[in-house]
Amino acid sequence: MKKLRLIVLALLATSALTAQDYFPKNDGVKETNSNYHAFTNATIFITPTQKVTNATLLIKDGKVVEAGKNVSIPKNTVVEDLAGKFIYPSFIDPYTDFGVEKPKRESGGRRSPQYEATREGFYWNDHIMPETAAIDSFKYDAKAAKEMREQGFGVVNTHMMDGIARGSGVLVALNDDDGEATRVLDDDFGQFYSFSKSVKSRQSYPGSLMGAMALLRQVYEDADWYSKGNIPTKDRSLEALIAKKGKVSFFEAGDKTNNLRADKIGDAYGVNYVIVGGGDEYEMARQMKATNATFIIPINFTDAFDVSDPYLAEYISVEDMRAWNQEPTNPKVLSENRVPFALTTFKLEKASEFSSKLEKAIAYGFDKTKALEALTTVPAKLLNMSDKIGGLNKGMYANFLITSGELFEDGTTIYENWVQGNKNVLESKDQTDIRGDYTLAVGGKTYDLNISGEPSKPKASVKMDTVEYKNDFKYQENWVTLSFTDEETKEIFRTTGIVPKQGGNFSGKAVLPSGLSSQFIATKKENTGNVSEEKDDEEKEPKVYEVLPMTSPNIGYGNAVQPQQQDMLFKNATVWTSENEGVLEQTDVLIKNGKISKIGKNLSAGGAKVIDATGKHLTAGVIDEHSHIAALSINEGGQNSSAEVTIEDVVDPEDINIYRNLAGGVTSIQILHGSANPIGGRSAIIKLKWGEDADGLIYDDSPKFIKFALGENVKQSNWESYSRFPQTRMGVEQLFVNYFNRAKEYDAAKKSGKPYRKDAEMETLAEILNGERFISCHSYVQSEINMLMKVAEKFGFRVNTFTHILEGYKVADKMAEHGVGGSTFSDWWAYKYEVNDAIPYNAAIMASQGVTVAINSDDGEMSRRLNQEAAKTIKYGGMTEEEAWKTVTINPAKLLHIDERVGSIKVGKDADVVLWSDHPMSIYAIAEKTIIEGKTYFDLETDKQKRAAIAAERNQLMKMMATEKDGGGKTKKPSRKAPKDFHCDTEM
Repeated sequence: MKKLRLIVLALLATSALTAQDYFPKNDGVKETNSNYHAFTNATIFITPTQKVTNATLLIKDGKVVEAGKNVSIPKNTVVEDLAGKFIYPSFIDPYTDFGVEKPKRESGGRRSPQYEATREGFYWNDHIMPETAAIDSFKYDAKAAKEMREQGFGVVNTHMMDGIARGSGVLVALNDDDGEATRVLDDDFGQFYSFSKSVKSRQSYPGSLMGAMALLRQVYEDADWYSKGNIPTKDRSLEALIAKKGKVSFFEAGDKTNNLRADKIGDAYGVNYVIVGGGDEYEMARQMKATNATFIIPINFTDAFDVSDPYLAEYISVEDMRAWNQEPTNPKVLSENRVPFALTTFKLEKASEFSSKLEKAIAYGFDKTKALEALTTVPAKLLNMSDKIGGLNKGMYANFLITSGELFEDGTTIYENWVQGNKNVLESKDQTDIRGDYTLAVGGKTYDLNISGEPSKPKASVKMDTVEYKNDFKYQENWVTLSFTDEETKEIFRTTGIVPKQGGNFSGKAVLPSGLSSQFIATKKENTGNVSEEKDDEEKEPKVYEVLPMTSPNIGYGNAVQPQQQDMLFKNATVWTSENEGVLEQTDVLIKNGKISKIGKNLSAGGAKVIDATGKHLTAGVIDEHSHIAALSINEGGQNSSAEVTIEDVVDPEDINIYRNLAGGVTSIQILHGSANPIGGRSAIIKLKWGEDADGLIYDDSPKFIKFALGENVKQSNWESYSRFPQTRMGVEQLFVNYFNRAKEYDAAKKSGKPYRKDAEMETLAEILNGERFISCHSYVQSEINMLMKVAEKFGFRVNTFTHILEGYKVADKMAEHGVGGSTFSDWWAYKYEVNDAIPYNAAIMASQGVTVAINSDDGEMSRRLNQEAAKTIKYGGMTEEEAWKTVTINPAKLLHIDERVGSIKVGKDADVVLWSDHPMSIYAIAEKTIIEGKTYFDLETDKQKRAAIAAERNQLMKMMATEKDGGGKTKKPSRKAPKDFHCDTEM
């Protein structure tokens, strides 16, 4: 109803004369002001790059009539002389929740998760709400509008900040004087998205970032299917999404890597999102530019830490300290990389912080013209409103600022902010700037008077020689009131006088301590100008603007320079080939162009770097078949199947565990989905190329894998969840059968050539049926292991790997017959009920029956010493050293279908090798060099240098923070982000 009312009012209010025809007026005479208003002799910025001096701005009925030189002024014009003053377009904030209250989460909890949607006639997921119209809950907030106008804003774009698909917003002018029919510029503006669920619903799915991404993709697929008339039921959510297809789409991503994730979704479905960033884009400016997106950038720069307590200061990470030092460069870096962006007050605690944060960005090198563009023309363009706002061309809204000088200069005051032709006074522009040094003569005595501070709110000090007198000073509308007290004699002098418009000396009435009236004279000292202000600046501690260099990734142990591929010749090494050749003594290995080029004795180096490996051991890089490091989420447990999600969406290239694993000789891992559901998500197989972005880690032409799971976790034995199927082990089998039956039907429909609804979940399961995707299955109990093999055989495929497989020794013969591998722990047992029968001989027994066996970690710490875990198979089961070493090299490579590229030292394979100081399975062995494709990603000597550099950098940053505090800067208590260690059952 509110939306309909606004449409009607907007039609009725298209002009003042039209409004007279339709609206009765009972609070006065019915008359319209048709006068013009001219601002003459001003310096006008029609746009940030179009500056006109001694110009005139002519406005009427809330619009610009003309701006520039030689403007004809009609007779019925109110003329204001703005000689010496400046006019700018008012600012635009393209991303706010102004006037729209964010919903609150319902109080109370549920014993079991909510799996179904709460709404009927809408999309199946409560967090998809494109039908939401912010105008339905919009209420103009005059107090917030005043705060925004004081920062220079005239127009804001607002919406309901709740949910993944959030619906449309409201574009509104900050006009207190007129009603919503005038100030609401568009009541159905844009579409808004995020990766965050709605607080109004407890529906479990999605429970992870990768789930949110998968859901958005499916929404776009379903909208396309619905638009073609293929869904017989009504879906108001999809209808709204389809109806708003041409509108500007905003995506609140929130940080540099999520920016890229949002852009990938947009690119896949032809949507050019305006991306709301997180302020850390400077770390990946090149990638931001490559998106070709326009960004909205917050400037909520973090405060310095209070490092006065050395014990607490130790908790602060280098990453967080760097953020304080480097974040203010974000606008500068993006601008220099030609990334288009607008600025926003979003994420600031209060809008009033905006000007100080912007000043900081400018102090760190952000160009002032670019700053003005980011507040006017850029947001106007991204809002598709360049003909109406963001400038002062003919026909545009009369939204402008009147200032004392150029914007963003020290001492410049914004006097007025006009919105739709309505005047909003922030500071009196007619009040003279009286700052400076004066000689004050009163009552036969002479004093030194210093006036400093802001032009509109100055402060005073009164001295005689070195004695300073307590005073009360007021200055308003060019009237000065000053009283001061001699603390020793308790004599009080009271004065009041008017300042001439041109400034300079002023005088007036004085009341002496005796009560007699007299006169005072304040004579301005020559050449002081605003000397008091300059003195204030000189007295302040200098601000520190030194910006420390970034690394890749931009955390401790990041690379100052990325590793370069290098030809290398290892001389006289003990080479563990993990091939039929076994272990070769005193052997040379030549690496060329990132590949293993030659293996033999007395090889010629050519131009290769020679590394003396005498007494050392060279092996293929360790491969972890089952890992949960380097990911931002592991489980999508909101449904009993999450085949639609992929870990590749959430690879985290900044996880310090990548570097730590390199230090343990690990070069490749499979990041598996967790075990929250029987059918989990798709895997990511990566190389640990520390310093690369997420795409740079993922294997080219990566084999396709998916995680399945059996046992306690999938039936939620320990989760107090009783509403999701399956709740029993036999129910798990029926779920597999049901899903594969559906996948067969889906695949048949797809291959038939007829139209079909694309379903990411069914696509993935059909790939399994077609032998294109492989299963790694979390497993413990022999009965379930047998069950899944039988289900697979029934549908004509085989299980690729049973992971954990701690009862594999009971069914090793059947596993070999089926053709499935086993990726197990070395000696874990009895850590939960279904592991009671686990034995450390498991790996050796499975291997003896012909099963390809790997030792995995499933743990971010254990993965750093898989070389030692492999050695345990020698103790438990009597495996040979060579066969034991294969459990962490060539065997996991075979299980992951990457053995043609890695896993052994063989001519033609990728040069993923590790140089060990000792026997690779010795507890004394240290990885001295870990090399991937001929690039050294870990070097023991370089690591020592990094540790020293980190200590020095911490010390430097702490000194800078201490200086910030001493200079009056805002600080916060030391804190540290708790590291997130993921395992199979981590609930995200």
